[in-house]
Amino acid sequence: MQRAARTQSTQKRLPKSQRTRAAIVDAGYRLFLNKGYHATSMREIADEVGLSLGAAYNHFHGKEDIFVSILKERHPFLQILPVMQAARGDTVEALVHDAAARMIEILEQRQDVLNLMFIELVEFEGKHVPELFELFFPPLIEFAQRFARARGPLRPIPLPVILRAFIGLFFSYFITEKLIGSQLPPEMKEGAFDHFVDVYLHGILEQSSVISHQ
Repeated sequence: MQRAARTQSTQKRLPKSQRTRAAIVDAGYRLFLNKGYHATSMREIADEVGLSLGAAYNHFHGKEDIFVSILKERHPFLQILPVMQAARGDTVEALVHDAAARMIEILEQRQDVLNLMFIELVEFEGKHVPELFELFFPPLIEFAQRFARARGPLRPIPLPVILRAFIGLFFSYFITEKLIGSQLPPEMKEGAFDHFVDVYLHGILEQSSVISHQ
């Protein structure tokens, strides 16, 4: 609610054309999440805003153009990136724990993330992922470079792989919490986040076992 109020307040200060464009994006966002992309028509979006179909096309080429704008302007990673970059920790362990906790907190606040992801992957077959990758990858790599500067010896693993594993592991933590969290037995929930951090940092093998196989 607070986020919506801030958005509305910001929109009121924009020129009329930009306010109309923002209203179209708002309408598309609501309809796409509620009905899906293919089940939503451009006319429905225009009606939602109180525009004629022609007026809506003056601002966007079509509903895919609206969806791409939603991804670029409202993707949860736009909120996740700054909080990850603000993570604190002099050691790799502390930095990972704080950054992962911040990432999960934002994902918890953005319940739309799964809807947007499924629309992109199922209805568009990942068509726009390369464009999003170019947008988000540079600041993510900048964040990953902090691992190399923090105290704690890193294994000789390329930073992009370290980053990919970080995002993959903790995003899977969030997804499994959302999808099956209520069904999990207590032993799979108690201290789960700290265990995920430990698995990310140290793996699942005892250190003596790792050494013996090297």
